[in-house]
Amino acid sequence: MIQIWYPATAVDGHPRAPYFTPVTARAYEKEQGLPTLDWPITHAHRDPPVHKLQRGRPVVLYSHSLGGERSETTCLVEDLASHGYVVVTIDHVHDAGVVELPDGRVETAAVPQLSGDAETQVTIKEIESRVADVRFVLDQLAVINYGGNPDHEHVPLPRGLRGALDLDHVGMFGQSDGGSTTAHAMHVDARIAAGIDLDGTLWTPEAVAGSDRPLLLFGRQDLDPYEAGTWAAFRTNQRGPELQLGLLGSTHHTFTDFAALVPQVAPIIGMPPSWVIEGIGTINGPRAVTVERAYINAWFDMHLRHHDSGLLTGPSASYPEIRFVS
Repeated sequence: MIQIWYPATAVDGHPRAPYFTPVTARAYEKEQGLPTLDWPITHAHRDPPVHKLQRGRPVVLYSHSLGGERSETTCLVEDLASHGYVVVTIDHVHDAGVVELPDGRVETAAVPQLSGDAETQVTIKEIESRVADVRFVLDQLAVINYGGNPDHEHVPLPRGLRGALDLDHVGMFGQSDGGSTTAHAMHVDARIAAGIDLDGTLWTPEAVAGSDRPLLLFGRQDLDPYEAGTWAAFRTNQRGPELQLGLLGSTHHTFTDFAALVPQVAPIIGMPPSWVIEGIGTINGPRAVTVERAYINAWFDMHLRHHDSGLLTGPSASYPEIRFVS
């Protein structure tokens, strides 16, 4: 399952897209032990005509965390689309916590319990399966760009999508295991020109081995020792450009929509401020989103559009929350 986010020419007559469908929302709430919540409506609209450029727009793929969903970084995805990227968010079925399929069925996560010596081997198999998904999606995007329609239900695609994708300039990012998926996919598939790992341990040998294309490691303030070790090994092996950034005051989940949603949901479900800090750290949630957006855009602008904002050259007074890791 994928979702495509893109700049549109006009949105009149096209309803706003929900964060979750009602079916997905109820399934997610049940899985997380939450009451029925009033989920956000996104800033996007459903199926408006595409605003095309002559050479197409650079494409960025998103791979979610283990047990997450393709919607989990909507705050980052929307921002990329608003800056002119086509963003393709992927649900890795049976790795994702909740996925609603076209026939209305809901599939949940089916990854075996991660514990003890089996954790690494199970996770490696999971990442390999995800990378196969990514390569398949890239194949189908090429079909779409040539005017084909691989939609399972043969639903007509938005007007103008044909030829709208610049598949010579493809980026990818992911959170947690999605970050590891990004690094692994870059090692085995040269179609991905630049990537970002959002606080993901590099589980597989291919991810650690790196590539000749740029990858940004963007992590929480205090990496666990194992994750830090995989990042250090990657930086030794990487042949292309690389950079490591730390977000001060953050935790693992600060790189998802939790940063924006946890502070809002806490009073609704009666949780104290300590619960918010445990979830997303001491950094202000909306501020975390602002900082993440700035550096993600800067990385992809530099390596997919060859536009250097100067933000990646060193510490910035505008973003004191960012630490450059040598």
